Amino acid sequence: MLQEKEQTAVSPTHLSATELAAGIRDGQFSAVDVVEAHIQRIEEVNDGLNAVVIPLFEQARREAKAADKARRQGEPLGPLHGVPITIKEQFKVAGTDCTIGLSAHAKHPSPEDGPLVARLREAGAIILGKTNVPQLLTAWETNSDLYGRAHHPLNHDRTPGGSSGGESAIIAAGGSPLGLGGDLGGSVRVPAHFCGLCGLKPTSGRLTNEDTPGHFFAPQEAILPQPGPLARTTADIRLAMDVLTNPSPHTSVDNVPPVPWYAPEETAVSNLRVGFYTDNGYFSASPAIRRAVTEAVSALQASGATVVPFSPPDTHEAVRLFLGVLSADGGQAMRRALAGEKPHDLVKGLLQGGETPGWLRPLLAKLFARQGQTHLAFMIENMGKLPAADYLQLVEGRAHYRTRWLQAMDAAQIDALVCPPFALPALTHGSSVDLFPAASYAIPFNVTGMPAGVVPFTTVQPGEESDRTASKDKADIAAQFVEQGSAGLPVGVQVVARHWREDVVLNLMAALEASR
Repeated sequence: MLQEKEQTAVSPTHLSATELAAGIRDGQFSAVDVVEAHIQRIEEVNDGLNAVVIPLFEQARREAKAADKARRQGEPLGPLHGVPITIKEQFKVAGTDCTIGLSAHAKHPSPEDGPLVARLREAGAIILGKTNVPQLLTAWETNSDLYGRAHHPLNHDRTPGGSSGGESAIIAAGGSPLGLGGDLGGSVRVPAHFCGLCGLKPTSGRLTNEDTPGHFFAPQEAILPQPGPLARTTADIRLAMDVLTNPSPHTSVDNVPPVPWYAPEETAVSNLRVGFYTDNGYFSASPAIRRAVTEAVSALQASGATVVPFSPPDTHEAVRLFLGVLSADGGQAMRRALAGEKPHDLVKGLLQGGETPGWLRPLLAKLFARQGQTHLAFMIENMGKLPAADYLQLVEGRAHYRTRWLQAMDAAQIDALVCPPFALPALTHGSSVDLFPAASYAIPFNVTGMPAGVVPFTTVQPGEESDRTASKDKADIAAQFVEQGSAGLPVGVQVVARHWREDVVLNLMAALEASR
C-alpha cells in the first residue's frame, strides 16, 4: 500500500502545468511519458464524464516525441514545452470542428489554429483534445444533442458547469493540467467554482475572440465574451496568461488594445485595500458560499491586506442590461445558428423571452409576479427585440453602470473585492433552466468588463447545505433542491479588480490559495 501511495504522489497527472514544464525542461521526465499518462487518465475517466469529445491522442503522441527530440538537441524550449493541455470546443484547432454544440456545424473542420491556440502551441503546449460544450454555449451546465451531457467528477448526478463544463471536468479529474475556456456570463468562473479549480476571465478585450468562428450566436460588442484559462493552481493561470498575452505583430480583427501585462509580483497583497460582500441583493447565496467569502476575508487580513465591507451597485441593473443586450435581436441570431435543431430547455426559454412581443411583456411580467414568480417576471420584462434607438440606450446604460462600479470602488478606496462566484454549488442536471438568477454574482463583471477570477477555497459542510425559506418562486425552489445533498462539493471565491489589473486578481487568488 505504501508503494502505491508513493507511485501516485509522483504521477504526472497529479502535477501542475508549471511543475510539468519544469520537470520536462530539467529532464526529470519525458514529454512522451507525461502525455501518455494524461491520455491514459482521460481514457480511464472520460466514459463517466463525457468531457473530451474530440480526442487528438495520436497527434499528441507524435508531438510529444518531437518535443523530447527538441530538448535532446538543445533547441530553445517554450514555457509550456511538452505540457499537455485541452481546449474548449468553441476554439479553432486545425483539423477539428467548432460547432458550439450544434449539429449543423459538425464536419466543417477549421483549416487552422486560432491566434490563442497558436500561441499555446508556439509555447510548446501539446493539445490532447477538445472538450464538451452546451448547445449554443448557453447554459451553466453542459449538454447538447451533438455531444451529450458532461458530468461532475465528484458526483455524476451534477454538472461540472457551463459553458466550459467539459474543460473543467477533465482538468478536475486529472486528465489535463490546463485548458482554455470562454466566459460571456460566468462560463469560466462558474465551472471553476463547481469543480474546485482556478479560472480567470480577463478584462473584456484583453484576449482576442478570433479563435471562435463567426457562427458564434452573439454578434455584438456591448458585452464581449472573453477567453480565459482554467487550471488547478493560480500559478498555472499566470503561466497561461503570460503565454496568451504575448504581443502579436498582427492587428486582430477585434482590435485588442496594446495594454501591457503587469507581472503579479509587482503588487504586494499587503498594499491592497479589498472590499467584500456575501449578498448582492438579487439572489441569496448558499450558506457555504457566504462562509467561504467571510473566511477569505480573514485570510486576506492575515496576509496584510485591508478588507472592508462593500455594497455593490444595483445587481438588478446588471441583469437587466445583460438580458436586454443579448436578446435585443429577438433571438434571430440564435435561431439562425440552430438551423432547425430543437433548442434545449434553457435555450428555448431565452428564445421565448426574446420573441415575446413588446406590448405583451409587461402584462406577462405582472401575471408572473402575482403568481410569486418574481425572478421570471423580471426576466420577461427585460428581454425582447428592440428598435435601434432603444438598443443604443441599453449600450449607454451599460457604460453608465460600469462608471457606477468604478465610482463606488473609488468612494470605498478599494483596489479589488471578493464575493461569491455563483449563488449555489454544482447544479444538478437540468436545474439551470430555472436558475438564471444564481449567475447574478458573475454577470456584473461581464457587463462592466472587469477582470475576475475564481479560486477554490472550501467545501460544503454537512448541515450547512441550505437555509432558504419557503417560496413559490421557481428559482428559490430549484435552489433548495440543488442545495440538498451538496455536502462535500467544492466552493470557490470570486476575486475582482479594476480594468487591466489581472495582476491584482492573481495576487489575491494566490494569497487565498496559500492560506488553505
